[in-house]
Order: sequence, then C-alpha cells, then structure tokens
Amino acid sequence: MKLAIIGFGNAGGKIADTLLEYEFETGRSLCRSVFAVNTAQVDLARLEHVPEDNRVLIGQTDARSKGHGVGGDPDLGAEVAEQDRYELERALDEVPIHEIDAFLVIAGLGGGTGSGGGPIFAEKVREIYDEPVYGLGILPSAEEGGRASLNAARSFPTFVGAVDNLLVFDNDTWRQSAASVEETYEHTNREIAKRVVTLLSAGEIDGSQVSENAMDSSDIRRTLDTGGVSVIAYAESELEETTGPQGLLDRLRATPREPENGADAATKVNSIIRKAVRSRLTCRAEVESAERSLIVVSGPPEEFSRKGLETGRQWLEQVTGSVEVLAGDDPRRSADSLSAAVLLSNVTDVPRIDQLQEQAVAAQENIVDQESTREDDIETLITDDYGELDPVGGRE
Repeated sequence: MKLAIIGFGNAGGKIADTLLEYEFETGRSLCRSVFAVNTAQVDLARLEHVPEDNRVLIGQTDARSKGHGVGGDPDLGAEVAEQDRYELERALDEVPIHEIDAFLVIAGLGGGTGSGGGPIFAEKVREIYDEPVYGLGILPSAEEGGRASLNAARSFPTFVGAVDNLLVFDNDTWRQSAASVEETYEHTNREIAKRVVTLLSAGEIDGSQVSENAMDSSDIRRTLDTGGVSVIAYAESELEETTGPQGLLDRLRATPREPENGADAATKVNSIIRKAVRSRLTCRAEVESAERSLIVVSGPPEEFSRKGLETGRQWLEQVTGSVEVLAGDDPRRSADSLSAAVLLSNVTDVPRIDQLQEQAVAAQENIVDQESTREDDIETLITDDYGELDPVGGRE
C-alpha cells in the first residue's frame, strides 16, 4: 500500500519521522509522501527524516499560538487547524494522488495540536479526496495525567468519526518504567513503525521477491472497510544464522530453496501467527470482537509454508468467529527473523477505552470543582482578614 502520511502535532510528527527511518532501514516501500504539521516551530525543527519543505507550521497568525504551540488545548488546536485549512490544502497539492492508495493521519491524543487538529484535518482530507483516510491515534499513558486523559477521551470519538478506520496505539501498554521519558517515546515510536510498516507495505514492489500469496492494497483496504477502531498484533522470532559458503549461496539465489523439513516450517509459521495474536496488541482489546482480520508473515522466503499460513488463518477464524480473515506472506531475503503482523479490524470490546473515559470523567469533575472554588480562594488571598486595607486606585 502506498501512503501519503501526515503527522499532526508533536507525537504525530515524531512517529511519521520514525516510519520514514524504519522504511529505509528495512528496504520497504510505503511512504509516498510524508508531512509533519505542528503549531510549535521547535518541534518541527527536531525532526530528522521528514523533508524540511514538508514541515508545515500552522497558527502563526493566531495571537494565542504564534508558532509556540497551543498549550495542550485541543479546542485551540482545532481552531487553528480550521483557520489554516487552506494552507494545509496547499501542502497536499504536492501529493501525487495517482500514486497513492490512501492517506494516514497520525496524532497523539493527549496533547492539544494532535488531539484537536488531527481529526479536523482528517475530515477535510476525506471531503476533498476519494482515497480512504485512515487514522493512527496514540492514547496517553496514565502517568501523563488527568488532562491528557480528558483530551484523549474527547478527541477519540471525533477522530473515529473523521476517518475510514482508526488504528489505536496505547502508550500505557508500552511504557518502560526503568527508562527515561525520551527513551520510552523512542521505544514506542519504533514499535509503532515496525508494526505499521510491516503490515501496510506488504505486497509492494520494492525489490523484494514477489510471492504467490502476497497481500496487496486491495486486501488491506477491504479489511479496513469495516470502519471503527482497529489494533495490530505482532510477534517475531530470530532465525539461526546460516554459516558457510552453501548458506551464503542459498541467500543469494534467485529462487528460494525449499525448506528441508516442511512440517517444521509449517509449525513455525502457525506458531508465530498464534504468538502475535496472544502477545501485546497495540491497544488492549478482545480479539474475539474483531469483525475482519488480515495476517502478514514476513521473513526469508525459504522459511515460509503455505500449509502453516493456512493453518494459522483457520485458527484465527475460529478465535474471531469470522470467515473474513485474509493471509499472505511478504518475502524478505535479507531478513534475519520471521515475523507476523495481524490486523484486527473493527474491534468493539476495548477495555482501555472504557478505562480512559472513566479517567477523563474523573478529571473533568476535578477541574470543575477546582474552578468553582478558585475565585473565592483568590479573593481570600488578596484581601486582608478584616477588610481594613484600601486598594490602590480605589478598587472595590
């Protein structure tokens, strides 16, 4: 699948940057155009891979932003995106529409620019173009505080309604307690890139071997046609290194060698699919609630097994209770691991969303309570106990 990717806000821009980096490292072809949009110039300047011409600063003419961000205010983020919509549309004029299959709008939902502006922008893109517009929404961890949870809970239904399907990644599931904040975000961005690139680039002609069982963009689009919310499952297994001249020759052959033991290869492929589904999802959800699924197994072609792929597909059909399960492989001769990425589309049982909404309601009630007593507290602070002092200027 060829994508035009727009990273909205600080988190969205960094993830778009990491997608480009991972795509280059793995020799894949996914990103046809990549943009980063932000209300803070300093965040755009930190990006390393998004071309400078594709970094779009919005809100420069708004007195509340002036290129320094929106202070975590999603309402202001939405306003700024609406005000500068024509500038954003002009940026999209550079996208080679005839070469892309879809748009992907990426936004962190805990801040202000991404949570407010991301859904607004996605909706505008959807109105202008015929290609599907998908979203990738990043939920904040509990450690980011009640305000971030409130922003995310408010943004979430807007984002779901603005795109054809929303992929969800939960920072709470992937945070590393022993790492610094910066290291944690770098780690999670890398995990996001690994899953998104492996899944959505399958079937593209990028110099890799073309498989008879390869996925293509129509398979991915069909799986995401359900709308709603989707998550990605992923697992990988390192392969034993092949040594000696014969092993090197096998790797360089134009055609893959047959595995020495077909039963072992089938077991490996089937096992990696099951391991993926049973591992951490990008957001905690009940697999059984998925409407459609798509499996991509990636690795050296000699490690593939059609029987293993079919067995894994049948197993996932039983787990989800749906016959809408597609499966294919993505041959990568230089790969040193066997991996499986599984797209679970339109999951309807997502406990993390329920938890997020509960946190947001509690945070909102706390904010209201604080505001109701704030004026009295300020008046008590600035007034002497007996009202004997006369303020300068005759303040009453």
